[in-house]
Amino acid sequence: MMDKYFGGKVVWITGASSGIGEALVYAFAGMGSKVIASSVDQEGLERVIINCNGYTGSIRGAVFDLSDTTGIDTLVSGLIAEEGRIDILLNIGGVSQRATILETPIWLDRKIMEINYFGTISLTKAVLPEMIKNGGGQIAATSSITGRFGFPLRSAYSASKQAIHGFFETLMIEHAKDNIKASVLIPGRVRTSISLHALTSTGKEHGKMDDGQAGGITPEKAAQIIIKGLRRNKREILVGSNELLMLKIRKYAPALFFRLAGRIKSM
Repeated sequence: MMDKYFGGKVVWITGASSGIGEALVYAFAGMGSKVIASSVDQEGLERVIINCNGYTGSIRGAVFDLSDTTGIDTLVSGLIAEEGRIDILLNIGGVSQRATILETPIWLDRKIMEINYFGTISLTKAVLPEMIKNGGGQIAATSSITGRFGFPLRSAYSASKQAIHGFFETLMIEHAKDNIKASVLIPGRVRTSISLHALTSTGKEHGKMDDGQAGGITPEKAAQIIIKGLRRNKREILVGSNELLMLKIRKYAPALFFRLAGRIKSM
């Protein structure tokens, strides 16, 4: 079915080979959008593209590594030349962490920051001028509830997500005049593979599903919450369940938050 708001829109989604990104691809393709699905995982992208067979919208894959943005301008200009424009950019891709501050070597802090922050803003900066030229657009970036507070075993991850808030809130202010709508997505516990692929102190994948992650909402539910928030042009879109209460506790009862944060199971 062609959606009144998203139908026919060119929507670029990173992190599209799994989790929330994959669920968003199916949702937008089902609404008649022209989806560009990006991930470093080419096999995963091919699977997602096959799964979209028969959907109202169209889909194409674009392999893109958030940790290496050297060819980003060529990629963006090529896709815009072929598609004509980018109406919506959804920065979903990223990587988490499972290591204490003392265990985390500085190169790993830099790697996580490179993927989650610099990769995201590099793509945003490459797409933004074309959006402005075309009269506007919509951009969202994925943060986390730990983008609003620190949490054990997530020092670099939390820092990278807090940086996302600073950049995109500035984007909202500077480019409102250009009809650029911007949102920050704030997921809590969503049943994705993010904990499986989280990086340990050696840079290897954690390889385990966290208990909290396993009990989270589904990626499909998360996608619907995000789409609803995008329709309303919400600046912050909260995605999750009861764990989102920690945001209010941190804001209104910080002393209680610091007591609780050390007791919550972090893996």
